[in-house]
Amino acid sequence: MKHPVDVHVGKRIRHRRWTLGTTQQQLADKVGIKFQQIQKYETGANRVSASRLWDIAGALNVPVSFFFEGMDSRAPVDGNLVADMPDDLLSDREALELLRSYYAIPETQRRRLFDLARVLSDAA
Repeated sequence: MKHPVDVHVGKRIRHRRWTLGTTQQQLADKVGIKFQQIQKYETGANRVSASRLWDIAGALNVPVSFFFEGMDSRAPVDGNLVADMPDDLLSDREALELLRSYYAIPETQRRRLFDLARVLSDAA
């Protein structure tokens, strides 16, 4: 049985990898493991050891804490995590492509786009 924390960490690994446009093979090569192991980490099938998470964080250029972000918004109940957010957006390729495109926009324009999106979502 997959532990919810392992699943969350795996999703964060996948999210960061996709955001950077890195393949599982490329990440595996940087960390010195096989890409199948990255697949298992990303699905939460295998736990990531502390030292391996450190290596992955370095390869993805994020602090180790990145992989645990969003855990505060979830409350443990009987060993499981109750998500208070919609379906897993990090597994949606379209959402990740949108994120990549968004961060490719210069910061001043990106801020204006963000403000526009906020106004449009409030109007909906």
